[in-house]
Amino acid sequence: MTSTTLTDARRVRLHRRIRLIVAATIAYNLIEAIVAITAGTIASSVALIGFGLDSTIEVLSAAAVAWQFTRRDPERWERGTLRVIAIAFFALAAYVTVSSLLALIGAAEPEHSTVGLILTAVSVAVMPLLSIAERRAGREIGSATAVADSKQTLICAYLSAAVLLGLLLNSLFGWWWADPIAGLVIVVFAVREGIEAWKGDTCATSVGMILEHVESEDAGRHVSVESAGASHASDESSPSDAASTA
Repeated sequence: MTSTTLTDARRVRLHRRIRLIVAATIAYNLIEAIVAITAGTIASSVALIGFGLDSTIEVLSAAAVAWQFTRRDPERWERGTLRVIAIAFFALAAYVTVSSLLALIGAAEPEHSTVGLILTAVSVAVMPLLSIAERRAGREIGSATAVADSKQTLICAYLSAAVLLGLLLNSLFGWWWADPIAGLVIVVFAVREGIEAWKGDTCATSVGMILEHVESEDAGRHVSVESAGASHASDESSPSDAASTA
């Protein structure tokens, strides 16, 4: 089914589905951030702390975009908001780089973290499901931004897998260096996200997805009301036209 054959009711359902998926992703990222930072601090795991901070910035960037769209002129605040988000990701990359290198140089051995293993394993399982659901809905409705956001969610799954692998290698074989190496993987993702935000890629922000589909629904309702009004006016003018012709 393509976007050109969708009924209005189906389109509304897809918009609602996408908003629910995005909202669920944001809520999960918030929980993920709190648990990862706490578990990482207890286990002295650079990878877990960096993973949690990345999720924190994802949530804060969504909040920043939401705040932007509460302003009277949101476009005016767009560049500044995105630059703040970009700087936050660059700061995260710098912090995790330094922490990972210090851990490697000092041979700092992180402790086993059962909570960290469970959290990253759940993320590896959940994130692809959210990505697939959003991608299917986005393709059916013909939304390029929904498809792009689904790819961003899938990248989060790859990041979770990298951190999980580092934690497993440390727990099973005592390869302490796998944890800071996983931290350096987070640096790559953080720099990528920072560059996208600096360039002005708002499609990667989940709140931007919600707002886009709310605006799309509002525009659709506005067009429907105008069409109904035009049809009603046409029906009213038809009898008078017929009388004048007679």
